[in-house]
Amino acid sequence: MRFYAERPARVAWQLLADVLVIAWAYLVVRFAQAAQDLIDQLQGPAGALRSAGQTVRDTFAGAARTASGIPLVGDDLAKALTVGTGAGDSLAAAGRRQAQLIDTVGLWAAVAIVAFAAVPVVLLWLFVRVRYARTAGSAVAARALDLDLLALRALAHQPTRQLLRVAGDPAAAWRRDDPAVVRELAALELRALGLRVPRPRSVLGEHVANGQRGPAEQLSEGRVHGGELPGPARGEQA
Repeated sequence: MRFYAERPARVAWQLLADVLVIAWAYLVVRFAQAAQDLIDQLQGPAGALRSAGQTVRDTFAGAARTASGIPLVGDDLAKALTVGTGAGDSLAAAGRRQAQLIDTVGLWAAVAIVAFAAVPVVLLWLFVRVRYARTAGSAVAARALDLDLLALRALAHQPTRQLLRVAGDPAAAWRRDDPAVVRELAALELRALGLRVPRPRSVLGEHVANGQRGPAEQLSEGRVHGGELPGPARGEQA
């Protein structure tokens, strides 16, 4: 796979898109943290309620211990004050439950912000980048072997308006194996991916990469399509 193009302009756009997506994800995460902190500030009343409950409990518990030392009525008075201790415990428990609820709301609010604002953008960016990397990687591999496959891909992927600029009937020219049209179609596909177009090999008899032969050697060996010498297609006027 190839994650970045070869042409500087396309690389610049890809890098800009990467930076913008990363910056957007960072800003969304920071905003989610700020929202969670804002919600956590609502724990002030819950903390006050918890603190008040603890104070009431401690006060009544101390009074009950003091009352238990009074002769005759001390035990009954201590039992009566124990009711206040229970009320303080109830207040403290309510404060703790409210604080836990606020914590949960703040956490899920932050998760929701990230999930709806950042995750779709990042997933779309990853999909586009991985798809480009696979397409560009296969195009580079095809460029090293033969331009014919790239020309076929151009016929399948590129807009008709651009194909007609290459030839009046690009599909027929590709079937005739017209070298000029094949090269222009391949160049169209490569430029669309931001890849460099290889230099033309126009010298007769020149050996090319990967064991391919130049036009002169093809003529001398009689390498043809369907057993005929290169030239007009079957059924056409010479």
